[in-house]
Amino acid sequence: MSSVSVVIPCYKYGHYLEDCVRSVLDEQPGVDVRVLIIDDASPDDSAETARKLAGGDDRIEVRVHERNRGHIATYNEGLLEWADGDYCALLSADDRLVPGALTRAAALLDAHPEAGFAYGRPIHFQHGLPLPAARAGSGGRIVYPGHWWLERRFREGTGCITSPEVVVRTSLQRQVGGYDPELPHAGDIEMWMRLAAHADVGYVSGADQAYYRVHGQNMSTTDFGGQLDDLRQRLVAYDSALAKCGELLPDADRLAATVRRRLARYALRRAYRAYDRGRTDVVPVDELVDFARACTPDADALPEFRALRLRRLVGARTMPYLQPLVLSAVYDRGREWLWWRSWKRRGL
Repeated sequence: MSSVSVVIPCYKYGHYLEDCVRSVLDEQPGVDVRVLIIDDASPDDSAETARKLAGGDDRIEVRVHERNRGHIATYNEGLLEWADGDYCALLSADDRLVPGALTRAAALLDAHPEAGFAYGRPIHFQHGLPLPAARAGSGGRIVYPGHWWLERRFREGTGCITSPEVVVRTSLQRQVGGYDPELPHAGDIEMWMRLAAHADVGYVSGADQAYYRVHGQNMSTTDFGGQLDDLRQRLVAYDSALAKCGELLPDADRLAATVRRRLARYALRRAYRAYDRGRTDVVPVDELVDFARACTPDADALPEFRALRLRRLVGARTMPYLQPLVLSAVYDRGREWLWWRSWKRRGL
């Protein structure tokens, strides 16, 4: 029977802990699971809740920090110092696993020793609402060549993994090291890329793997200035992955140019969409353009820059009324509608 070490970092999330832990220990048949809850000096009763859970189940260990060390140090403490199972997982205290998630991931990794980690589809759900129904069953198994999967990430310039749906081969986690403290908001993207540089990537298809809770305290950025910070963090993450793993990738220079061009296009699109939405007063348009130009020398020749230049000619006041007459605005509105529909189907 395969063993899985699950690290649950907790900061002021004690009221979610029991549900999170029970999803790990009571709903994963066929695997030997141990849990470490690390309370990062929460000012509430999180540590007391964790100790109470551990008192009723010898599969649970608890560590309580006397002072707050931050999420990266907490992650690395659990994954690199404590985890000793065949596989390991990092699960925030406000998230939970789908029944059988560890069973499916461990079965994939058992059957494919070339795979360094396995992930699947997470279900995003709004805090305060009932859990959406999850697809269960044995799930299918797909294994992608690591470098092929990695190139997809560089072409798209985004992460395709939330985090609670990932199970990593512990020996590989130790080989590549922990989360980078220089990447507090994009360390997960860089971690998946580092793992994929060293091993193939498994995907559990046909069954959902985790629930990701959406609420105001998630460590994600949604404000307009934060969207620029997000792009900057992503760029640093990709550069960091190449700096650490470039010797394993014969076409590292091409990958760097590819992702920089993609991030430049994202920045310019956010800039011109500010005109469509009448939000140029809150969106840092000039800074987004500067970021795009810093990413790639041909930023001014990109189609997104031409779209921005047209909107500047039309003007910020007039552009929201002319969207139906501007082809790129019509296209973007259609794409956003499809995106919204897809997320609604996923329960958001």
